[in-house]
Amino acid sequence: MLGNFTYCNPTKLYFGKDAIDSLNEELPKYGDNVLLVYGSGSIKKNGIYDKVVAALKANGKNVTEVAGVMPNPTVDKLNEGIAIAKAADAQLILAVGGGSVCDYAKALSVSINCNDDAWDKYFIRFEDVTCDIVPVGCVLTMVGTGSEMNGGAVITNHEQKLKIGHVFGDKVFPKFSILNPEFTYTLPKYQMIAGIYDIMSHILEQYFSGTDDNTSDYIMEGLLRSLIHSADIAVDNPLDYEARSNIMWIATWALNTLVAKGKTTDWMVHMIGQAVAAHTDATHGMTLAAVSMPYYRYIMPYGMDKFARYAVNVWGVSPEGKSAEQIASQGLDAMQAWMNKLGLVMNISKLGATEDMLDDIVKSTLIMSGGYKVMDADDIRAVVKASY
Repeated sequence: MLGNFTYCNPTKLYFGKDAIDSLNEELPKYGDNVLLVYGSGSIKKNGIYDKVVAALKANGKNVTEVAGVMPNPTVDKLNEGIAIAKAADAQLILAVGGGSVCDYAKALSVSINCNDDAWDKYFIRFEDVTCDIVPVGCVLTMVGTGSEMNGGAVITNHEQKLKIGHVFGDKVFPKFSILNPEFTYTLPKYQMIAGIYDIMSHILEQYFSGTDDNTSDYIMEGLLRSLIHSADIAVDNPLDYEARSNIMWIATWALNTLVAKGKTTDWMVHMIGQAVAAHTDATHGMTLAAVSMPYYRYIMPYGMDKFARYAVNVWGVSPEGKSAEQIASQGLDAMQAWMNKLGLVMNISKLGATEDMLDDIVKSTLIMSGGYKVMDADDIRAVVKASY
């Protein structure tokens, strides 16, 4: 049964083709000094940068930029941003990009006024925020992470070979997020499908936990069916507004903390995938795809009833005359076939992992306890080798 929980989500969303106009409603609420954060510069090619800067200038803001935020934001980049933000006396951080840029902005928000080393405090010791937080707003250009409506941030330390996320409290949630599905149209297919699988993985990490009759599981089954349907359309026609808008909206609900309520949640696919990325710097969604099937086949016996339910309710597997194991296996077969059809990377060797990295990937994997089996190093090693 559902345990006790508190739910709060303070992020205000503006969704649709004219959502960018809402910057004119939000910007006057904050100070004059805005730190504009973005990635490799694609927003300058597709016109989004010009629209955002025009809104900032129209609202009289002093703009300082942090460009070049990478797909797996690093602790070095975080420290660079802290110095720039302090020098600019940033009063609002405006992130324009995908989940990595939004994550980076939130990590910055809790680090600018932090007297400790931010990496050690938040990503090694997992301590709470005790300093003043610089507010964050987001203009989303890639979907997948749900970072536009949650308090999480993931940072990579290449020297330590670690990629670690910290889920901060609701005070770190973006104050507002701008979601225009058309802003995702120019995304390369590789990035689009990686984002689609990131969405699926977020849902499954929460779904494959617990044995009670939880309302969240029914919600997640609907989100998964909608995602599968819309992804098939978007892969064939990336300019299908309905499909792209549905994917964007599913991504937000997949990880804005709602469906996690009453769930222990798993997150081992993310822990293993992030360890792979710490060694290869591979695209996040692809690392998740590459380790998912070996992981789920490994833990299926420990959560058989839920895997069978998943097969029936999400993939339409007929249960007649079959054992729970047969039903569950057919569900995973259907999932794997769909992943292959999308064009996802299904082996970590194709992401740059080499055989001599495998033991180090195991060592870099954080162990979580909310899934159907608490993994040990031998379990993780078996999954990593199977994903190779």
